[in-house]
Amino acid sequence: MASQIHPLYTPEERIRRDRSKWTLVQGILAPVQFVIFLVSLYFVIRFLITGQGEFAANVSIVIKTLILYTIMITGSIWEKEVFGKYLFAPAFYWEDVFSMLVLALHTAYLIALVFGVLEPRALMVLALSAYLAYVINAAQFLWKLRQARLQESSQGTERVMA
Repeated sequence: MASQIHPLYTPEERIRRDRSKWTLVQGILAPVQFVIFLVSLYFVIRFLITGQGEFAANVSIVIKTLILYTIMITGSIWEKEVFGKYLFAPAFYWEDVFSMLVLALHTAYLIALVFGVLEPRALMVLALSAYLAYVINAAQFLWKLRQARLQESSQGTERVMA
């Protein structure tokens, strides 16, 4: 007996996903955030290696964090439109759980920066830990996107064969 595979989206959720303006917003913000991440990662690593560019590194991390907040807010709205819950819908439960860690680390960086509680190198290491969590979280979402596409592709094949 084959194991039951639960589709990522019900037919109704897929329709809501495809009709939601937030799907496009997420599709634009995600790659923009990734490019900002890469630029910021360069500045952070440059500072850690050379000791130069602390201001540029901090500005880039703040920008990355603001974009992260934006994508998290708009993603929550998208999740509400598609699944009826702002966060922790079953289809994206573990991605949302890990997103909370990503948000916590980025927010800890901002707090440490504003209140000066960490030395510059320690602050950059905190940023790198936030970035590592972000990369893992991004990989989770990319995996889900791939699963959704494979499921939709196989469902299309099943409809054609039926």
